[in-house]
Amino acid sequence: MTGTLLLEGVVVLSVGATLGYIARHYVALSRRGSIESDIEEKLLDAKREAHGIEEEALGKAKALRESLQKDEERIVKQEERLDKREAELAHRDSDITRELQSLKEKSKELSSLRDVIEQKEKNLQHELERVAQLSQEEARALVIEKIMREGEEDLQSRMLKISRDGEKILEDKARDILASSIYRIANGTISQFMTSSVEITDEEVKGKVIGKEGRNIKTFERLSGVELLVDETPNAIVISCFDPVRRAIAKNALEMLIKDGRIQPAKIEECLDKAKKDIGVFMRKKGEEAVLACGLLSIPDELIPIIGRLYFRTSYGQNVLDHSIEMAHIGGVLAQELGADVYVTKAGALLHDIGKAVDHEIQGTHVEIGRKILMKYGVDERVILAMQAHHEEYPYETIESVLVQVADAISGGRPGARRDTVDRYIKRLEDLEALAMSFTGIERVYALQAGREIRIFVSPTLVNDLEARNLARAIAIRVEQELRFPGEIKIHVIRESRVIEFAR
Repeated sequence: MTGTLLLEGVVVLSVGATLGYIARHYVALSRRGSIESDIEEKLLDAKREAHGIEEEALGKAKALRESLQKDEERIVKQEERLDKREAELAHRDSDITRELQSLKEKSKELSSLRDVIEQKEKNLQHELERVAQLSQEEARALVIEKIMREGEEDLQSRMLKISRDGEKILEDKARDILASSIYRIANGTISQFMTSSVEITDEEVKGKVIGKEGRNIKTFERLSGVELLVDETPNAIVISCFDPVRRAIAKNALEMLIKDGRIQPAKIEECLDKAKKDIGVFMRKKGEEAVLACGLLSIPDELIPIIGRLYFRTSYGQNVLDHSIEMAHIGGVLAQELGADVYVTKAGALLHDIGKAVDHEIQGTHVEIGRKILMKYGVDERVILAMQAHHEEYPYETIESVLVQVADAISGGRPGARRDTVDRYIKRLEDLEALAMSFTGIERVYALQAGREIRIFVSPTLVNDLEARNLARAIAIRVEQELRFPGEIKIHVIRESRVIEFAR
């Protein structure tokens, strides 16, 4: 039994070993076939890739060969052009050499001819001097003297005509420019009266303003620097102060107090502080509006509040800020017509009275104060030169300074522009005419241009030309001594002589 089992085990083992060997053999065969097929496929891929690389290399070589052929052809053509150009330059160089040689020969001929001509001129001059018994300088002097003697009278008459016609042309042109400027900036009158009173509807408000034992009014006057006149005008409280800015602050504060109704020292101080801030903002706003209206956006920012401060200044009843703005417009038109610098003229006109904003605080004329202000804030020197001469304290150094003075005269000299009633205006003209008529030899007198000009007609039999000149000066001195007037007055003394004859 045991031997049988052992035999069966050997048989099974032999069969298993045989089957394993057979299976291993088949697996090895199958794996060998798979590796060979992979190797063949890779060889085919390598051949195809090598063939593609070869074709690509052949294509590139062909393209490179064609490019080299084209470059070679281009180089050949360029060499041909250069050879041709070189031949042309050589030919031109030879032509220039021949022309230069020809010019040298002609120059020598001309030099010899010039020497011959100069010698002949010297011989001719010596012969003329011998015949005329005059030197060259003496002959020239005689000819010039004769020409001057013959043409002197004609030259004088022509010069007189040119001078007369030129003056008339210039006067007509100036008149047209001024008329155009005034017409284009015709704003009517700009006179403004600054109020210094506060209207009230109830008289009991005055008692509140005064306060117990005058406590409120004393506090208000002490803090504001103004004087309140409560009992002077019915239904109104008058504010008295030389400083227009302080007067405006006090007016605003008083209006706020009356509107609030609580009038006491603490509230007075609060309203005054608020009014100061409001007036500061208001002045800056007015300055910005003025600068914008004149188109002067490059004005230093520090000058804007000072310009706005001019709103609270008047000159003969004329608001200084409005006057300056109008001057800037008029000056701009004049500068444009005459070819001057428009910006410098307008800036000089707008800033010409800036010293008036603080002239009650600083010693000196408003012109000098204005110059210092503009110099402090680095304003253009040309603008300072334009503004400083409008009252002739400084000489006219530029055309813009003359235009600023003219614009000032136009804006301030128009009837109604400044505070002057019709009666006083007519009386002033009558006084001018009466003063001129008081002199001997005068036939008629006319006051024109709002009293800025007097035309005086004298009798030619009583007044000669020299006396007419002296008469104009004497009248000017009398006007300066006896009459008060803004600006200047131009005096014309006219003497007309007529001679009549008859030819029969």
